[in-house]
Amino acid sequence: MADLLQKDWTKLLEEDNKALVLDVRTQDEVDLGIIPNALHIDIYKGQGFIEEIEKLDKSKTYFVYCKAGGRSAQACAVMNQLGFENTHNLIGGFSEWQGEVTLKE
Repeated sequence: MADLLQKDWTKLLEEDNKALVLDVRTQDEVDLGIIPNALHIDIYKGQGFIEEIEKLDKSKTYFVYCKAGGRSAQACAVMNQLGFENTHNLIGGFSEWQGEVTLKE
């Protein structure tokens, strides 16, 4: 897992066209806006979170964020334990995000 500032996080994301953005916030948080094309899996789902994560392709690179960076760091650690080798945590999370935001339908 790498903890990255937004400029590094977005730079690496732009360089990897197979990477996935993962939002691990609650549904209420996601309702306020989401980074475009992010996949939403709430880390507070507990075992449900792990079951959803297990369905993902472990060979891809994941750019993970939450509201402030704590839960996404936990999510990256869990993913690493499950065999994901490339996870990047967004320092400061969505609350410090300076890029595009969309509303999830």
